[in-house]
Amino acid sequence: MVPSKTRDRILAAAARQFAHTGFRGTSLHDIAVEVGCSKATLLYHFDSKEAILVTLMEPAARDFVELDTRLRQLDVEAAREAAIEGFVDLVLRYRQEVALIYDTARQLFQQAPFEGYWPLVDNLTHVVAGRSTDPAARISAEVLLAGIAAIVIDRDEERDADLRPILVDVARRALLPRT
Repeated sequence: MVPSKTRDRILAAAARQFAHTGFRGTSLHDIAVEVGCSKATLLYHFDSKEAILVTLMEPAARDFVELDTRLRQLDVEAAREAAIEGFVDLVLRYRQEVALIYDTARQLFQQAPFEGYWPLVDNLTHVVAGRSTDPAARISAEVLLAGIAAIVIDRDEERDADLRPILVDVARRALLPRT
């Protein structure tokens, strides 16, 4: 489909609505009202609310796949370092999408276009845990990744020029062995 101004306005309105009231709490009518178009116009551009969600998430999903591909080619320590930095970069770049993921993660990963992404989340967690089989390492990695994302969601990017190095340093100190 050829991009149009209406389509772009629908996506922008949907992103705002999803961020404000969540995916489940937003209706197609809500989006159409914000855009100033009819529901029929909205459905001309997207067959469903899920199709809008998929379109909004595609750039972040592509970058996540690229990170996963890089991680699979590295040894344990290099992969862990790349996972920490790569994840911080992803959540900083895709703040709105991360907030949306937290609201709709399970539902999103059950949708056909994204049903293969849950293993990527699992692998990122496994790599950040140093590929350890210890449950405590896994939980530490899950907490760290969720914490990084939660911090980024609630921060104002205009005031946080130093956020990336702080998050990377915190992740390293939290996960790397103490000497």
